[in-house]
Amino acid sequence: MKRLRPSRISQYLFLALFLVLFVQTDYRGSDTINAAVNSFFRADPLVLASHLLAVKQWTWLLLPALLTVVATLLLGRFFCGWICPLGTLLDLVTTRMAKTGPLRWLQGRLKYWLLLPLLISSLFNLNLAGLFDPIALLVRALGFFFYPLFGFAFRQGWVELYGLLGEQRDLLAPAYSLLRDYLLPFRDAFYPLSALSAGLLLLIIWLERFETRNWCRNLCPLGTLLGVLARVAPFMRVPDRLCSDCRNCQAHCPTAFQDTQLHKADCVLCMDCLEFCPHQRTRFVLSSPATQQEVQWPQRRLLLGGLAIGVTLPAVARFKRSDQQTRFLRPPGVRDETAFMAACVRCGECMKVCLKNALYPAVLEGGLAAVYTPQLIPRLGYCEYNCTLCGQVCPTGAIPNLPVEQKKREVIGKAVFDRNHCLPFARGIDCIVCEEHCPIADKAIRSRPVAVRQDDGTLKTVRMPWVVEERCNGCGICEHVCPLETKAGIEVFRVKDRRPLELPPVDAVWSDPYGGR
Repeated sequence: MKRLRPSRISQYLFLALFLVLFVQTDYRGSDTINAAVNSFFRADPLVLASHLLAVKQWTWLLLPALLTVVATLLLGRFFCGWICPLGTLLDLVTTRMAKTGPLRWLQGRLKYWLLLPLLISSLFNLNLAGLFDPIALLVRALGFFFYPLFGFAFRQGWVELYGLLGEQRDLLAPAYSLLRDYLLPFRDAFYPLSALSAGLLLLIIWLERFETRNWCRNLCPLGTLLGVLARVAPFMRVPDRLCSDCRNCQAHCPTAFQDTQLHKADCVLCMDCLEFCPHQRTRFVLSSPATQQEVQWPQRRLLLGGLAIGVTLPAVARFKRSDQQTRFLRPPGVRDETAFMAACVRCGECMKVCLKNALYPAVLEGGLAAVYTPQLIPRLGYCEYNCTLCGQVCPTGAIPNLPVEQKKREVIGKAVFDRNHCLPFARGIDCIVCEEHCPIADKAIRSRPVAVRQDDGTLKTVRMPWVVEERCNGCGICEHVCPLETKAGIEVFRVKDRRPLELPPVDAVWSDPYGGR
């Protein structure tokens, strides 16, 4: 039986940990999530670099990423060969996929043309690193497409099985309860950009048909950044080139040998060369700087080109239609749009855990710069008054993790009645659904009796609603429950002033100047 190498064991353990944390990053009947897949983002040096450049402020949430940087400077690019879940997935696929030969146009410096503009644009407060970060790519593909598809298919299949068993169906109830509580998604929600998210992951896997770890060695910005750091690491492989009488290392190395020379920046420390060296010449040792190869840094043309693209990209990506901004709502606690865009890693975790299915990835509503960032769409869902899950799972604190009482006071937007659609205004019909559902203790939506003249000249008393603006936090439940189809009679709009509300105690009593309740 083939012996598992330490690097392979580590890969399988971290992949299992990633999947467990991914499944647990969901609503499981508890108001808190103690362990989430955001742990992998917080150990991600690309997230750290882009965050520091964009936000220009340290956060202790990313301390694990700093430790990964220090370990990379000492050992080399171990993260890709021992930890990265996407790299492990590619290794599992590689063994079952025949190779047709490398794509020459992918090799070389293309990866630097991707990494440098991402980092430089972050310096100008446009953090796009999450679009190409390997962990974010994997989480979005699973969270937006494959996990909901799995839940939908499983539940439909279970319904069919339940119907076939007849009187014996009750025997399945404990098994379903167990799977529902620990494995299945809380809801089967398919998101905008789900097909794109799945397509990008499948494209990365498809690239494996040309050469092993094609994405990792030629495109991945995280791998490129780690490779740059690894060039100065004292831990290295010897000999640093192929032996003249044996080229066995090249046949088994997944990344580092593209010719006779070992490319230290591409070595993921999988140590396959130790396993397959027939002469036992290969070793990994600590070397002094004098014995290492001269470090080759990117050329000046590449640096200037990356700088030009990184400076231009924010101006182009931030272009957006002004008529779409009034309805572009952010999660609770987000007050400064610029600060939010600088910190958001676009992982999609907040959307996955949203209790009432209110958060969705932006497509072009906020311009290209806002793609994959979360927006709240009240007609599809609303912000649960007592829920703080989105802030708990955000890896960088772009959505702040607030206590429940403080979160209740955070302003998302303000509700406004459309008098051309709202039933009491447009048709003279009593409707207080929005008032009944408003979660604010003393009601942000109230109604009063108003005499309305009918077509025949008679008067009819109708309860007319109005919004108490200083009480409304824009949670969106009023728009969500509005009984009108398509366009609601009340809508939540974005506001510039998102200072927290000054809410009275729960048992406070309000007085209606019009005598209504």
